[in-house]
Amino acid sequence: MGNKDRYIRFDWAIKRLLRNKANFGVLEGFLTVLLNKEIHILDILESEGNQQNEDDKFNRVDIKARDRDDDIIIIEVQITRELYYLERILYGVAKAITEHIELGHIYSEVKKVYSVSILYFDIGKGDDYLYHGQNIFTGVHTGDFLQVTSKEKNALVRRLPAEIFPEYFLIRVNEFDKVAVTPLEEWIDYLKSGYIRPDTKAPGLEEARRKLVYYNMDAAEREAYDRHIDAIMIQNDVLNTAKLEGLTEGFTEGRAKGLAEGLAEGLAEGRTEGLAEGLAEGLAEGEMRERIKMAGQAMKMGMSVEDIAKLTGLTREEIEKL
Repeated sequence: MGNKDRYIRFDWAIKRLLRNKANFGVLEGFLTVLLNKEIHILDILESEGNQQNEDDKFNRVDIKARDRDDDIIIIEVQITRELYYLERILYGVAKAITEHIELGHIYSEVKKVYSVSILYFDIGKGDDYLYHGQNIFTGVHTGDFLQVTSKEKNALVRRLPAEIFPEYFLIRVNEFDKVAVTPLEEWIDYLKSGYIRPDTKAPGLEEARRKLVYYNMDAAEREAYDRHIDAIMIQNDVLNTAKLEGLTEGFTEGRAKGLAEGLAEGLAEGRTEGLAEGLAEGLAEGEMRERIKMAGQAMKMGMSVEDIAKLTGLTREEIEKL
């Protein structure tokens, strides 16, 4: 890849460049390919930086956009592992729904929400790099799909619940290991490697080749971008070190201790609850040791308390006690 073909990482672009209306074409192309329908963004509704208060720590969406159909699209790029990530995206979707229906309005004004997560960590086991989930109601005995009938403009309209309920897309970037052939594969290849084919015709990527060039940024922007890349590398080093040094030690010890205590308690009381509780406590203890060790290593590397808190999930008070 030559200097002229060095492109800005998508996680940086989505925070700094893609909120600009002039660059909506890049984002629209990505969503058109992913959702398999033509997307036209009207405006950006909010970003990670405009939380309502400091305690609203789950409001970390990178972009929340409204499209031409008045649907809401949430896009998050997550670099490091987060223990309760699924709960967080569920919270984000619920928050988006409640924020965009005013008190006293009828329920027909509830917005359809698409949640798109671009993940650079291992969220679980699976063979695919893209997973899609939505709400469907299937007949237990008949296997048919329920259709909901509503009255709109004096006409009966039939809808599947999936047309109303949120949809979730989990993109496991690191699991992509194919030669990019389709537009979707080209996009995932760019998300993983930063590479864009010179002859690409994939929606959004052709525009990205023109607008997301590293050397198009001024010196100050490039310096800030390079610091961002360095921070990601440090975070990855911290995580990898924690996995090698702390994860095995903490989780093995925690699991063993929890299992032993739970088994003893469960046998003594003649109940299975003791085993479950002991195992859960052991797992929690191991997880906390991993976070503390990770925080200590991050502090040695000069990361700020705020960044360490985001990385580990520990509170400022817990970090300052280390």
